[in-house]
Amino acid sequence: MNLGAAIIHPESFHALVSGRARGVRPAAKRLALWAASVPYGWGVALRNRLYDSGWKRSVQTPLPVVSVGNLTLGGTGKTPCVEYVARFLRQRDLRVAILSRGYGSAGGRNDEALVLEQNLPDVPHLQGADRLSLAAIAAEELESEALVLDDGFQHRRLARDLDIVLLDATEPWGHGYLFPRGLLREPPTALRRAGAIVLTRCDQASASQLDHLRRAVENQTPGVPIAETVHRPVEWVNSEGQTAPLDLTGQHPAAAFCGIGNPSAFQSTLRSLGTTLLDFRIFGDHHQYTREDDSRLHAWARQQPADAMMVTTQKDLVKLRVTELGGRPLWALRIALEVRAGKDALEARLEQIAGQVRRPDSDAAAG
Repeated sequence: MNLGAAIIHPESFHALVSGRARGVRPAAKRLALWAASVPYGWGVALRNRLYDSGWKRSVQTPLPVVSVGNLTLGGTGKTPCVEYVARFLRQRDLRVAILSRGYGSAGGRNDEALVLEQNLPDVPHLQGADRLSLAAIAAEELESEALVLDDGFQHRRLARDLDIVLLDATEPWGHGYLFPRGLLREPPTALRRAGAIVLTRCDQASASQLDHLRRAVENQTPGVPIAETVHRPVEWVNSEGQTAPLDLTGQHPAAAFCGIGNPSAFQSTLRSLGTTLLDFRIFGDHHQYTREDDSRLHAWARQQPADAMMVTTQKDLVKLRVTELGGRPLWALRIALEVRAGKDALEARLEQIAGQVRRPDSDAAAG
């Protein structure tokens, strides 16, 4: 059986909603998706209106909260930004906890949580549908001093002190439509709630695209800081914690696979490293690997040249937890967020959050 038969190809959905898929049938499907997006948009508008008018209230916690979220569905590179924010606050000697819904967890820790736990071992990550309860646990049981709300822009029940919203510079507006006709969770006007905007993957957009995007964002959020970032490859890691330099794939050809929201971005990064790609396989976002998947991956790997290596993302590696496939070594690319413009303004907002933390000893000294 072909490995591809067990794989969901998100690229086909992107081809449909972006308009790349042409013909009568794709056009009819887009019309049906547009019809489905209308009641979705009504629901989003009503919910926001209830919060904006005060009919529904956000609950304030005793701890400062930074939310990192998206305007679109998946694929903006949010996990490295969550890591960036949590690490910034930890470097200010604050006890930080990350709260998330845990999409794709299948009852356990999801891939994002596992990656963050690996990269930030001293930052607890709490997952669950009731993030108010998680916030209480973080404050009372873990004695946290600041909270990072992962994927929290649409989660308005928990009040936050700073909303950081990510926009992928290569496709910021979700193909121009609300879900499911496009990838927008909310209309672009929702950006007015943001306290900071982070443009991701800026190295994959042209200068004119970036300039146009920046002006469009400034029109929606005048005075709000805008940071331009890239996802910088750091090193190769394996499931035993060993590391290797980035030029590893320049020494060996590689077959790659991933189950993330934006597989084309991973493929582009691999090519930027000079990787000779033998094959590239795509699983659905947050894919939970089964024993059958494992067997097929081993069989696929054995088809590669003897000197080949298998490569994937850190999100996929933490779920597979193997060092080799089909006798070929398996490595994952560790990525970090690098701010190339607007860093001072972004970090000034984060410094304000850190300054809100009040400790009993400092209160006593002030008294």
